[in-house]
Amino acid sequence: MLTERLEVQVRPGVESDLDALTDLYNHYVRETPITFDTAVFTPEERRPWLLSHPEDGPHRLMVATGAGSRGTSQEILGYATSSPFRAKPAYATSVEVTVYLAPHAGRRGIGTLLYEALFAALAEEDVHRAYAGIVPPNEASTRLHERFGFRHVGTYGEVGRKFGRYWDVAWYEKELQRP
Repeated sequence: MLTERLEVQVRPGVESDLDALTDLYNHYVRETPITFDTAVFTPEERRPWLLSHPEDGPHRLMVATGAGSRGTSQEILGYATSSPFRAKPAYATSVEVTVYLAPHAGRRGIGTLLYEALFAALAEEDVHRAYAGIVPPNEASTRLHERFGFRHVGTYGEVGRKFGRYWDVAWYEKELQRP
């Protein structure tokens, strides 16, 4: 695992990543309940999301890249974001964070690298709390968040419907700065 981790680079997301990021996200839209989006996106539909995560400020997009399956070029292996938690002004110092990995990129420590970079970037921002919603069962995501100091604060029961059934969302919280 260590050798594979060393080949991964983490950097801010850029415009040229849009097609690959859209493809990665659409996998989760089509195949899993991990996101409650139910229709796939075109890159143009996803552009406002990308542009809402600049290279500075509390709302970031970090991208992990590594050698492609043939070892010849870099491919996006995953990404992590911090996004607004809620729209009202009093929530401005809270963010919702998430990680999405390419289907073949799990169990290589890429989620850990992404969160290390994301939380390092947020350390200089006026962000007090981070929240993460996890659709159970998702043991890998639960372990990742707990490794970073998130604690379970509650579960919304049957809050979303996808694939003909209802899904819970377990909410996790992490303190980023003390007042």
